[in-house]
Amino acid sequence: MSDARMTATLPTLPEPRTDQPAPRAAGPGRRLYALDGLRLVAALMVALYHYGGRDGDVSRAWGASPRHEFPQLSSAFAYGCLGVQIFFVISGFVICMSGWGRPLRSFVASRAARLYPAYWAAIVLVTLVFALPWVTYKTVSPSDTLVNLSMLQQPVGADRVLGVCWTLWAELRFYTLFALFVVLPGASRRRVVLFCAVWTLMTVITSASHVEFLRVVFMPEHSAFFIGGVGLYLVHRFGNDALAWGIVGVSFLLGQHYAVAGLVHPPNPHYFSTRSAYVVIAVLALGYAAVAAVATGRTGWATWRWLPFAGALTYPFYLVHEHLGWVVIGGLHRGLGIPSYATFALTLLVMLVLAWALHRLVERRFTPALRRALEGTSPGR
Repeated sequence: MSDARMTATLPTLPEPRTDQPAPRAAGPGRRLYALDGLRLVAALMVALYHYGGRDGDVSRAWGASPRHEFPQLSSAFAYGCLGVQIFFVISGFVICMSGWGRPLRSFVASRAARLYPAYWAAIVLVTLVFALPWVTYKTVSPSDTLVNLSMLQQPVGADRVLGVCWTLWAELRFYTLFALFVVLPGASRRRVVLFCAVWTLMTVITSASHVEFLRVVFMPEHSAFFIGGVGLYLVHRFGNDALAWGIVGVSFLLGQHYAVAGLVHPPNPHYFSTRSAYVVIAVLALGYAAVAAVATGRTGWATWRWLPFAGALTYPFYLVHEHLGWVVIGGLHRGLGIPSYATFALTLLVMLVLAWALHRLVERRFTPALRRALEGTSPGR
């Protein structure tokens, strides 16, 4: 998606008596069902953007610009790219929760096992589909395809098989920072607060210095959203702590700045749409508010059994929906003559079914095996 543009001795901060969750907060073993639902909503937002809120390769699939296919909705779909920023807030919350009290090896194993199996399957699937003679889209070179299997194609300058994988490069950098400066020394409220404070400081220093190395490491255009999610997990774990809410507030103030700077532009015929700064800020505020509702226990009523299932589909859906969606759109709309809105809905359904298949056949089989292998444990242990 093209619109998107931390150990030395630390000073002492007041520490609560215990690092256990506040009584009202859900414990580490209790699933936060609403968070699963939010993840799927964010993924669907991105899909709306990719199918109807931008030009580029998807226009070839439709046979025309989505502005012509969805004249009343394309401008709204253009805000779907903000699902990525909401994803990052959720990721900050989840990674802080999953890394708390965990050994480094276990944390690394869980993250790698979560990311790679479905990712590898998506790489192979897109490459094979794009190799079909009747598919007009072409995949990258064999060498670049192999580099893509490492998930490090962007820093080495290789072409991407999956357009959405730029967000995974951001996630990998966040995991690395969190692992080195929180998980490795041991998570505590004090350490996490300082991690957020130092990363926020480095974000603004990086923006002011224009040093490329700092930009790659501290990623100022994305960092505020991860930090906001971490701050919201502190609220969830320790209750309504002013310091944690301060982290969340500062992260939102910085995050909306970078989002507006990267996504809002004056009217120009070369742009697909003209986004409003007010709408960008409002969408981000709603995303923060939704995760905050989970953090403060206001979504405990949402315990529908389908929500974990929806959460399980989110990652594989996110991986495959863009490129394979182009192929499905072209086949349904131009090949079979199915109307635009029906094609849109059917493509989403096909991608969700494919995501279910990847979850069932790939993630459920290979994620536990890869985690055990990386942790050095056997199935019976």
